[in-house]
Amino acid sequence: MALSVLRNSTSLLGRAAVSVLATAARTPANAAAALAVGAARHVPATRANLTTASTPAHQVAATQVADAPLPGAQAAAAAAAHAAVARPPSPALTTLQFSIQDGVGALTSVLGVLCSDLGISLNRIESRPSKTRDWDYDFFVDFALPPGADQTAESIVAKLRAVSHVRHVMLVSTTDSGELHVAPSTTTEAVASASPTVNTADTATGPWFPRKMSDLDVFAERVLSYGAELDADHPGFTDKDYRARRELITKNAKEYRTGMPLPSVNYTPDEVKTWGLVYDKLTAMYTNSACREHRYIFPLLEANCGYARDNVPQQADISRFLKECTGFTLRPVMGLLSSRDFLNALAFRVFYATQYVRHPSMPFYTPEPDICHELLGHVPLFADPDFADFSHTVGLASLGASDEEVKKLATLYWFTVEFGLCKEKNPDGTDGLKAYGAGLLSSTGELEYALSGKPELRPFDPAKAAVTPYPITEYQPVYYVAESFRTMKEQVVEYAASLKRPYAMRYNSATEAIEILDSKEKISRYAQGIQAQVHTLMDALDRLP
Repeated sequence: MALSVLRNSTSLLGRAAVSVLATAARTPANAAAALAVGAARHVPATRANLTTASTPAHQVAATQVADAPLPGAQAAAAAAAHAAVARPPSPALTTLQFSIQDGVGALTSVLGVLCSDLGISLNRIESRPSKTRDWDYDFFVDFALPPGADQTAESIVAKLRAVSHVRHVMLVSTTDSGELHVAPSTTTEAVASASPTVNTADTATGPWFPRKMSDLDVFAERVLSYGAELDADHPGFTDKDYRARRELITKNAKEYRTGMPLPSVNYTPDEVKTWGLVYDKLTAMYTNSACREHRYIFPLLEANCGYARDNVPQQADISRFLKECTGFTLRPVMGLLSSRDFLNALAFRVFYATQYVRHPSMPFYTPEPDICHELLGHVPLFADPDFADFSHTVGLASLGASDEEVKKLATLYWFTVEFGLCKEKNPDGTDGLKAYGAGLLSSTGELEYALSGKPELRPFDPAKAAVTPYPITEYQPVYYVAESFRTMKEQVVEYAASLKRPYAMRYNSATEAIEILDSKEKISRYAQGIQAQVHTLMDALDRLP
């Protein structure tokens, strides 16, 4: 297995480089990899060159840059790395984070404990500058524990804590199949994430949640229902060609990882025809039935993203447009995610969207979300700043929340984002009712039904909506009506703020990571950023005539 050392500090890793390689080479599995690493310079960790826990061990290689050795040395390094990673990956990996102070031999002593004293074979080592002043560098390592090994993850953590240079240890266990399992904690220092943006001993009080954008890769195969697996009552259940097509399209989502280009789909004539039928009927209804925000944005999608009756838009084009409007992006998904996983992604301004098209035999019905639902119902409002901020707030509220609170947030999302109605003045000045929920805006039948006066309409109250039961296989018997689209957002933001949370946090859009505000330094840094924004605001106000 290869050892990839990524340098962030000349003072620490530069001095320890030779010793580190020597230590790593003491175990046979790391010897060739150490040679490969020694043959190349090392660069700061970036999205392009990081080796993540989800990367198969046989794909791990030493990082090289433009000023690496001559071609002959590069070839030798590549050959050595290839020889080191030829063996199949271990079925399970343990991910460990530790923080150490800068000093001669600091990293060497830690790796000596891992590689030499404990005989561990490392798959990855990654360095980052620490976010606090208590220590200088954070390191992340992956290693495999073979069945029947004398050492346990907990015993390894205990031995690392005994090393003088180590100031902090955090433990996460990842398995194959994409599932992430938090290692059981016996001390307050164990936490449920290996995110470099979190260095705290007080985050073991809630469920694991993603801390950085690449953590969303964990959800790739963690779906409740698979896009290619159809129930017996599905219109395409007996259609072998349709099932095979769904399998092909959902493979995109299964293989997609953070930083990769969004996969495109070459839709068939039958799929384009189905899309066109739905497109024509729904767009004809939007003029009198969709909320103002949806009506305003839809023409922009036609102009910028290829929305048309004879063209199914691609996720990449839509995602670029949303990013420019509100910072949201799309990500392909195989099927239905759990409420927690779906909401957690919103905290990163990421919306999971399917890419397959409903069965052509029933173009105006689908038992699960498809691309018509995603692109016609959801996407337009993610380009609206108020709606985007509202969704982002709900996502942040779901991070680390209890199962009960996640259920409430998901139910609230159901009665707003999926089936929400709001009051809006008609062109003649009379009071009107419009839809902003994607479940309505992508269903010709239910959109007409919801505005027909037949179902029960209740004034929107987040606390009440969050505990209201609802059916998922029939039209809704109850819809909540907001006084306005913006009022709904303000009410939900206030409700989310009332939920009990184990810690305060924020999303850092610059690093695309969640930061837990659990120290004076982090809070001070956050306050400084707010202060700078306030100064900009005051300057702008002063310039007004």
